[in-house]
Amino acid sequence: MGSDKFQSKLMDLQSNMLNFAYMLTSNRDDAYDLLQDTTLKALDNEEKFAENTNFKGWVFTIMRNIFLNNYRRVGRAKAFVDTTDNLYHLNLAHDSGVESPEGTFSVAEISDAINEFEDDFRIPFSMHVAGYKYDEISEHMNLPLGTVKSRIFTARKRLQTRFADYR
Repeated sequence: MGSDKFQSKLMDLQSNMLNFAYMLTSNRDDAYDLLQDTTLKALDNEEKFAENTNFKGWVFTIMRNIFLNNYRRVGRAKAFVDTTDNLYHLNLAHDSGVESPEGTFSVAEISDAINEFEDDFRIPFSMHVAGYKYDEISEHMNLPLGTVKSRIFTARKRLQTRFADYR
């Protein structure tokens, strides 16, 4: 395919490429950046395009690969490496709020709130927090699995309501 014909086909696809880029990025500026990167990469690799193949598919594959590579690059850049000797930080969420006083509340406050629940809600919730699986709790309490899940959900919602001010 001649260079002029290649460029013409590429320019004819620009609106479709922009729609696809917007679908991938969900952001107009990022979509335009992705469109530009894809167009440049397609022009740079014109000689790699094989005649009698799906041109649109080839270009969209380039766009998808650029998007995925950028997405992975951003993900790796956000990776947190703990260099401390204390392994506690490995399981600590970055935005857990542990560093800010308003983001923490005492274990006693939470325990008191849980202990105020009726046994029907306190026992399954406490067992779930302790690491028991739903079916183990169901078997221990001789209750249907759905009832156990419902009670744990209700207990969690009650705690969220009670500590809503801490959010």
